[in-house]
Amino acid sequence: MLRLALILNRHLPRLAGLAMIPLVRGLFWLARALGPERASRYGGALTRAVGPWLPAHRTALANLRASFPEKNQAEIRSLAAEAWDNLGRTGAEYAHLHTLFDAADGELISSRMEVEGIEHFEALRDDGKPGLIFSAHLANWELPAICAARYGLDATAIFRPPNDAATARLVQEIRRETMGGLAAAGQGAVFSMQGVVERGGHLGQLIDQHFTRGVVVEFFGRPVLANPLLAKLARHYECPVHGVRVIRRPGVRFKLELTPPLDLPRDGSGAIDVQGATQAMTRIVEEWVRENPGQWLWMHRRWRPNMLPKPKEPKG
Repeated sequence: MLRLALILNRHLPRLAGLAMIPLVRGLFWLARALGPERASRYGGALTRAVGPWLPAHRTALANLRASFPEKNQAEIRSLAAEAWDNLGRTGAEYAHLHTLFDAADGELISSRMEVEGIEHFEALRDDGKPGLIFSAHLANWELPAICAARYGLDATAIFRPPNDAATARLVQEIRRETMGGLAAAGQGAVFSMQGVVERGGHLGQLIDQHFTRGVVVEFFGRPVLANPLLAKLARHYECPVHGVRVIRRPGVRFKLELTPPLDLPRDGSGAIDVQGATQAMTRIVEEWVRENPGQWLWMHRRWRPNMLPKPKEPKG
């Protein structure tokens, strides 16, 4: 619902500001009344119909063409439609996050969820050490934070709040019903995130979006700017780094996969190499996206060549 609200807020100015609050809240309660299956289906149908008329659709098509040059135009349009469908479903499912993932006494009791790598969750929870978890905007990307909370993992999710303050309050209100700790990205947030790790907690972050002050890595064969925060924290605290992804299944069902701790590249001094580690995490995200391209957020301007740092001219 956050990502859907951001796109609507950006491309439909008349709905911006205070007018977005009753709209988003009304959509939320309508989705809850419909139940998870119908809400997800209707949400997907809505964005499939509306999405191709938005400017973000051109971004999605351009991203898909550049990432999959071997696919024809019909296949590209089909993937874009799937991506809009997934976005709408994810927004509608926001009203049902409290029911999509149920666990009690460490045992999964929801028929909607399958978890692979639960032993890694348990190790993170019980080893008494801090840990870092990266993810991406795949399928319903809110579910890993809920999984961590359900299994008793002390985890703080880093999120980007909407620009509109009133909408941000509403989104945070919904998230706090189902998730553990939350940390809003922004200036000064790094210190609070360091505090989480220093206390032995766990930090989770979506790493698949443009970050202006990031390091250059390769994604689908092209350079992008990626947030190096997790790599820097891993270097400083020597803590394990895991990846987690969600795969959408038919019928509002999901599979969540947590990787083993990564063996990240190191520099000549033996410390974790920040750029190399960020590239390693980005490469895993690319593998995930290639497996389920219709479930990723292609509408985001991930590739921005004009914002990459200019190479330094040789001296002399």
